[in-house]
Amino acid sequence: MNNPQLVVRRMTADDLALAVDWAAEEGWNPGLNDADCFYQADPDGFFLATVDNTPAGCIAAVAYDEQFGFVGLYLTRPNMRRYGVGMALLHAAKGYLGDRTIGADGVTNMVPKYLQIGFSPAHKNARYQGIGALYASSCADPADISFAELEPYDRRFFPAPRSRFLQRWIQQQGGCFRTVQAEGRLVGYGLLRPCRNGFKIGPLFADTPEIADELYRSLASSAVGSPLFLDIPVCNRAALELVQRYGMTMVFETERIYRGAPPPLPLEQIYGITSFELG
Repeated sequence: MNNPQLVVRRMTADDLALAVDWAAEEGWNPGLNDADCFYQADPDGFFLATVDNTPAGCIAAVAYDEQFGFVGLYLTRPNMRRYGVGMALLHAAKGYLGDRTIGADGVTNMVPKYLQIGFSPAHKNARYQGIGALYASSCADPADISFAELEPYDRRFFPAPRSRFLQRWIQQQGGCFRTVQAEGRLVGYGLLRPCRNGFKIGPLFADTPEIADELYRSLASSAVGSPLFLDIPVCNRAALELVQRYGMTMVFETERIYRGAPPPLPLEQIYGITSFELG
């Protein structure tokens, strides 16, 4: 191309579906309903780069509130990696999110690029793969939990409110939503969602390792014989013990990074990250 024209613009819903297809081609194994759920988080926070009107790359820059945003779904098409697409997308994301604290889960080889624009490492995450199997479990019927109860519990584990996203996430087609209650209050919940390959569990939040184990057994029982994936913060020793207990093996690692002060999250109670794309 002679003097190619690089443009970064906001995505439409159709563009986001294309971006999720690209993520599948990259081996990220997105959920079947990810595009629709992601768009609910912040319809203005998704950007597409084009080179001479040809789609070339994408990034999510979701503004959850005035203080926190998350960058994900960041990729450049292999044949477009010499036009400055990646840095243009990062600058668009930063420009949109402004002075907010920004989180991201960067694949290992991309972390140096993030560090160049002001991010700092916080902790490592890892994706583990196993096989769904039938286990005994006594998790509560999710119908017993109102969204008014779920939302403040979820807020303990995430730096900002995410009501629109969470409502769509837990109600997605083919999803399996499970909760645990004790003494009349919510003490853990998890979601299993169908993906291009098998299923992913995320989030998996629990007050204790025993509750996390109970939730895992219930969710894995809805994916019998299928590939099953769980993304954990490696610093949570009990989460590592959980994946080892069920014979899961590590697929790859990412680094959780932040621009700004890392939010004070109870990582010891996070057994499954909601998604690497939206945090």
